[in-house]
Amino acid sequence: MERRNFLKAAAGAGSLATLGGLPAPALSQGAAARTLRFVPQANLANFDPIWGTQYVVRNASAMVWDTLYGVDEKLQVQRQMVEAEETSADGLTWTFRLRPGLRFHDGEPVLAKDVVASITRWMPRDAMGQMLKAIQQELVAVDDRQFRWVLRKPYSKLRLALGKTSTPMCFIMPERIARTDPFQQIGEYIGSGPMRFVRNEWVPGAKSVFTRFNEYQPREDAGTWLAGAKRMMVDRVEWVVMPDPATASAALQNGEVDWWENPITDLVPTLKRNRNVLADIADPLGNVGSFRMNYLNPPFNDVKARRAVLMAMSQDDYMRALVGDDDKLWKPLPGYFTPGTPLYTEEGGEILKGPRDFDAAKRLLAESSYAGQPVVCLVAQDQPITKAQGDVTADLLKRLGFNVDFVATDWGTVGQRRAMKTPLNQGGWSMFHTWHAGAECVNPATQIQLRAGGNADGTWFGWPDLPPVEAAIAEWYDAPDLEAEKGVIRKLNRAALEGVVYAPTGFFLGYQAWRRNVSGIQKGPLPFFWGVAKS
Repeated sequence: MERRNFLKAAAGAGSLATLGGLPAPALSQGAAARTLRFVPQANLANFDPIWGTQYVVRNASAMVWDTLYGVDEKLQVQRQMVEAEETSADGLTWTFRLRPGLRFHDGEPVLAKDVVASITRWMPRDAMGQMLKAIQQELVAVDDRQFRWVLRKPYSKLRLALGKTSTPMCFIMPERIARTDPFQQIGEYIGSGPMRFVRNEWVPGAKSVFTRFNEYQPREDAGTWLAGAKRMMVDRVEWVVMPDPATASAALQNGEVDWWENPITDLVPTLKRNRNVLADIADPLGNVGSFRMNYLNPPFNDVKARRAVLMAMSQDDYMRALVGDDDKLWKPLPGYFTPGTPLYTEEGGEILKGPRDFDAAKRLLAESSYAGQPVVCLVAQDQPITKAQGDVTADLLKRLGFNVDFVATDWGTVGQRRAMKTPLNQGGWSMFHTWHAGAECVNPATQIQLRAGGNADGTWFGWPDLPPVEAAIAEWYDAPDLEAEKGVIRKLNRAALEGVVYAPTGFFLGYQAWRRNVSGIQKGPLPFFWGVAKS
């Protein structure tokens, strides 16, 4: 039986128990209405909000830790924990004042010294943070509610850095926890966000639990996304890990879970036929598929091998593997910026357009330094997005003549192994698949995956070393207006494709699905739990 037909049949086959999942909870009617059961995109394997860049960690962290600023659905940065800020005339000195009444989950007040320590820990792990650290003269607490940041050079996007949705976000934690080395994981999960993390109910690979923090002080303004009031309408949120889509589909239809973050497209028609289930596009800004190559290990340390992949790869194949035959759900993407947004460009994208030329790609690969060594492909099987892309890639690389070592694993393991810079025979890797939220691909500031500084801090896994790309990003930061930015972005897009900072596999839309008795679900780049209620 074909995979799609099998999934459609299995999706309605039975309950969690019959499909080998978790049993339905024995909850009273009142308790059930106050508990939201959510199927996340992947297992919450670790829980340090800055230690890595996996979306699943960010999504959980947004409930537990709050931020100084937050981006709304119009991609505008709004105050969150900050009540007010002042900037000197020369743009070098920023003074921030926190909102009154902010408290951590352990009952302690949120103080300026906690913010200073949290920013200090975040900066080395984030590309924008590293830029700020490089020009920082002083970051100090003035008093309990005020802190001052003095720079040696103006940085107009400072508020964006502190409120962006891209990972790692600058979450605020108590000073004693924020003093943890940024390259070591924290072991205590105390924030000031609207939900507490219930550590003693955390079962990695199965379940994570969050309960309402009754002392949370929401903003008065309504807001959207990560901005404004974050009022929790339920007392408890349970994340139930279900790697098998058919199991998740059956659980949602039977009422054993309430909300599924990313149902695969094949199962959406089945879900829509159930009168108790609603399904809709999760985020109109969509996602960008990514084939990420490792510059540190052969063969992708050679630009000819990287360009051979771009010359042969078919975005049509990747996208149809992800979303099926619905052409409304995807677009070809000969570049790195979200379609329909001001900086979108196809400059330099000819290599991804038109008929695929396998013969030319093979000739280019033959001209490279590739000598038949294994190409270690890390492919997470518990992520439908990565699994679908990985299957296409295995076939593509084999047809090009690569010696493919296909490592079928889980997303948590990919997250750990992709950070390794070791050779292939010491646990290293050649490529992995991921995706990037379209909301983050609207400009270079929020695209950590575009940085190309080699082994320097600020370069993402794969460590591309492309000086023209880095130069263009720096030029974009100094651009005086949108027209100047567009000119720089055209140059950046061309340079990034010529060197292949990564291979974009296409732009696609994804679904989310929920029970009809659940209300308040927003569209956006991550699941927002505030405002979500059950009846």
